[in-house]
Amino acid sequence: MDIDALEARAREVLDPMAYDYYASGADDEITVHDNRAAWQRVRLLPRVLRDVSQLSTDTTVLGTRMAAPILIAPMAAQRLAHADGEAGMARAAAATDTVMVVSTMATTTVEDVAAAAPGGTRWFQLYVQRDRDFTTDLLKRVAASGYAAVVLTVDLPVLGRRRRDEINQFEFPEGITMANLEIGLESAGGSALAEHANAAFAAGLVPDDIGWVAEVTGLPVLVKGVLRADDAERCVAAGAAGVVVSNHGGRQLDGAIATADALPPIVDAVAGRVPVLVDGGIRGGYDVLKAIGMGASAALVGRPFLWGLAIGGSDGAAAVMTELIAEFERAMALCGCRSVDEIDRSLIAARGDT
Repeated sequence: MDIDALEARAREVLDPMAYDYYASGADDEITVHDNRAAWQRVRLLPRVLRDVSQLSTDTTVLGTRMAAPILIAPMAAQRLAHADGEAGMARAAAATDTVMVVSTMATTTVEDVAAAAPGGTRWFQLYVQRDRDFTTDLLKRVAASGYAAVVLTVDLPVLGRRRRDEINQFEFPEGITMANLEIGLESAGGSALAEHANAAFAAGLVPDDIGWVAEVTGLPVLVKGVLRADDAERCVAAGAAGVVVSNHGGRQLDGAIATADALPPIVDAVAGRVPVLVDGGIRGGYDVLKAIGMGASAALVGRPFLWGLAIGGSDGAAAVMTELIAEFERAMALCGCRSVDEIDRSLIAARGDT
């Protein structure tokens, strides 16, 4: 799969404002580019003379079985890409036996996403609102709709400055809303998203909020947006069921460390007590294998699925996942791994070995 060609095709069919919203990052977009470059800097030490005539890519994370350690990352406003939107993305995840993480800022309600793929597995990504009663009601809707986990995002006390959105005066077209929040986005001269997020999202999150979300939903809570080992330790101590190493796809703090570089110290600090997942710049099955080799339990992939959705709706997104899994399986075979459990840090070359 040629990710750059896929993105170029998607750009041809997307509204320019929607493409810039999906593709852009914060400020100078240094972290956006470094996320991808960091995975490219990692080199592999493949094993040979291993019988890989039969191998399995499947794995289990927090009791959820999936065909490969690849999840569809939470992404807002998917109906800007295609009329299928989040419902189509959910069908793609179910068709490929993988997991979709549904954004708080989805353009389809949590109930309608669940109904679109009742046999699929979904997690819910939460932005805590300043209105805690509203957030509590939303979380109860999530639990009632059969979601299997909550991914609490903690790296957005304020929205990162996204210059392309400001220039484009980003807003939603008529007929599209943030369905779970029951609002549209209309620009008043800048980015309507920035105006809304800075007014509505809670900036005072603390470790105790992890337990609060778990208590309201009765679901495991992963904490997303962790880049430091000491923060990962605080999350685990506060009851997090998992940690997601993430810099928000380079869309929050520009100049933040790339997730491939942040991952190993966090894995070491967590020391197997909870799963560690990672996102940011992962563009192929070989990157997924590198992430697992560095200690992640699974990887979340975002923008490539939006490009597939834009080009071919639900089927396009499913085709991207199918190809990612095939690349991951090929990488496993070439590294001498018959199962995900056989992927370990011995496959990751030290800088002096390259």
